[in-house]
Amino acid sequence: MNTISQQAPATLSTKRKLPSELNILLVLIGISLTFELLGWILQGQSFLLNPQRLSIMILQVSVIGIIAIGVTQVIISGGIDLSSGSIVGATAMIAMSFAQIGTFDRALYPGLTDLPVVVPVAIGLIVGAICGGINGALISYTRIPPFIATLGMMVTARGFAKWYTKGQPISFPTDSFAALGKGMTPVLIFLAVAVVMHVVLRYTRYGKFTYAIGANAQAARVTGIDVERHTVKIYAIAGLLSALAGIVVAARGLTAQAGMGQMYELDAIAMAVIGGVSLSGGRGSVLGTCIGMVIFGVIISGFTFLRLDAYYQEMLKGLIIVAAVVADVYRQKKRVKKA
Repeated sequence: MNTISQQAPATLSTKRKLPSELNILLVLIGISLTFELLGWILQGQSFLLNPQRLSIMILQVSVIGIIAIGVTQVIISGGIDLSSGSIVGATAMIAMSFAQIGTFDRALYPGLTDLPVVVPVAIGLIVGAICGGINGALISYTRIPPFIATLGMMVTARGFAKWYTKGQPISFPTDSFAALGKGMTPVLIFLAVAVVMHVVLRYTRYGKFTYAIGANAQAARVTGIDVERHTVKIYAIAGLLSALAGIVVAARGLTAQAGMGQMYELDAIAMAVIGGVSLSGGRGSVLGTCIGMVIFGVIISGFTFLRLDAYYQEMLKGLIIVAAVVADVYRQKKRVKKA
């Protein structure tokens, strides 16, 4: 166990992390300057020097960025999570139902007021962690492939979200709950999550085990790591972060609907892969995912800035995801040749 815990960060992350992230940062700069140039040529205005546009872009991607951080550790461990978007919808509905104004009938319960914000937030996070834990347990103890296990959770969670209120939206949250989505609060929540998870993955035994499992699960098991138990933890944390994203998006929109979070899982995976997280496992970082998130946001915001029709944007988004995966495969082949 000591061998894995001491060597995994050095061989899997520390040595190659900085050049990889620098390359991704250069890509971000190149894409940003391209949109800036096109902005002056086609629109006669700056793309980068518009604070309102940039703040809107950061707000839009910060919620998915929370999910992407959870997905990052899943992919590093050699797995995949397709249930993130559905967990967002389910937990948004559940949390909002406990955060409504007039939770208690004051005529029947004169001593009770609306629930404090910690109650709906805690309930939502617990539900998300349970959903993620179920994913991890299925993968670990039944040997179901992660794609199938999380696909099943994706369908189940979405169906639960629709059943929970018979398809009806839930609105009118308390002021304290709504405050979670006001202004730049979602961005601050994302930054807090990013810092915590960066420290956890880089400097703790949890992170070292995660990289070790992604690099070679059998070797990790031989050295004494409880791979099955750790995998459950990884997916539970991913589910918890998806739930946090659901709470934030519900608070920001002041409503919860069963359809919330659709396609968020693919956007989150794209952010992680663009940020250098390897789909084969064992490589990647939270910092890289954060840069990938900004790249993703710049591209989508840039398309809107250039007034590209929405359906073209969707097609190009799909091409970006495919291109990111192809680039990851190319990087893996290149490393194998060097080895």
